[in-house]
Amino acid sequence: MHTFWSPARRAIVATLVLLTVACPTSYLMHEQSLPPAPHVPTGVVQHKVGVHTRLADEVERVKIERSLDMVADMGATWIVELFPWAYAEQQQGHLNWDHADIVVNAAAERHLHIIARLDLVPDWARPEGSSSRLLLPSSYNAYARYVEEFVRHFQGKVEYVVIWNEPNLSFEWGYRPPDPTAYTALLRAVYARTKAANPNVQIVSAGLAPNLGQGTAAMNDLTYLEQMYAAGAGSLFDVLGAHSYGLTRPATEPAGADRLNFQRVALHRAVMERYGDAGKAVIVLETGWNDAPRWTNAVRPAQRVIYTVQAYEQAEAWPWLRALNVFEFRLPAREDNVNDYFTFVHFDFTPRAVYDAVRRYAHGEPPVGDTGTP
Repeated sequence: MHTFWSPARRAIVATLVLLTVACPTSYLMHEQSLPPAPHVPTGVVQHKVGVHTRLADEVERVKIERSLDMVADMGATWIVELFPWAYAEQQQGHLNWDHADIVVNAAAERHLHIIARLDLVPDWARPEGSSSRLLLPSSYNAYARYVEEFVRHFQGKVEYVVIWNEPNLSFEWGYRPPDPTAYTALLRAVYARTKAANPNVQIVSAGLAPNLGQGTAAMNDLTYLEQMYAAGAGSLFDVLGAHSYGLTRPATEPAGADRLNFQRVALHRAVMERYGDAGKAVIVLETGWNDAPRWTNAVRPAQRVIYTVQAYEQAEAWPWLRALNVFEFRLPAREDNVNDYFTFVHFDFTPRAVYDAVRRYAHGEPPVGDTGTP
């Protein structure tokens, strides 16, 4: 299998270069060391709260279920999860849904809306020695067949599928220059046959990496989206996917074409409206803040708590936004880098402060220390 490397290890939009981060370690806890699973309560009042989970490389069923128990207990009703093509079809024509079934069934049992991100190319579908993110046009039909079989297999359980990830970064486009026309061609290869296999599934466009780049390593996300629409992409997806990281700025800071912040997603919405696509919803597939103590793109832990709750509050005020998924809930193992500081829950399932704050928000409870009086 190809190891899934976190999107957060790239230069999260502000640096306009790609970060190199070590692969996850192979450390796994013993099942008997897990704390007892919480009761999953009712009473969630905020229904746009979502998280990006990291279960593709979690090998133990008990940890998958424990993670999703905690997601539901926190009050999230949405998850984004990667279901790699490279994992499911290691041999051409032989699909193995065993791990995906565990994840999907566990999420469905907890009444979580599943947004399935589908990417990573098997060895047999790309040139030898190439990146697992290199999807050549000659393999578009093979990828489309995977998406088709995925939505057929999970009909009634998976409502949304995301076609690729951050194609406006060279790294995610197989180390080629970003190409909105080529990505639109991929959507065209996928859309009709996927809807024929499962008419109820919603096709979500790939979240674009927010950046101000103009070179071959990264294309400005607004420029890329404009060029997608110009190439005819508007008829080839049902929901716009977006990435909108906050970096060091509060969630309340207004959007601007010359800045990178959480509200940049509103500029994506403006592009949709200019192209007559206002009838579609937007889903933020990735957003969030990092509280690593020695990273220039990080904030203090208390700021992260405030900004994250602010972001969920803003989501409620945007009628066109269907769900806000913060990256990332939990890692399968400690990575010993900045990725560890995006999480809501430590790899050993210990909740962080942001988990408790979001749980209170999602259930309509006042923040800790708020007495409800002026």
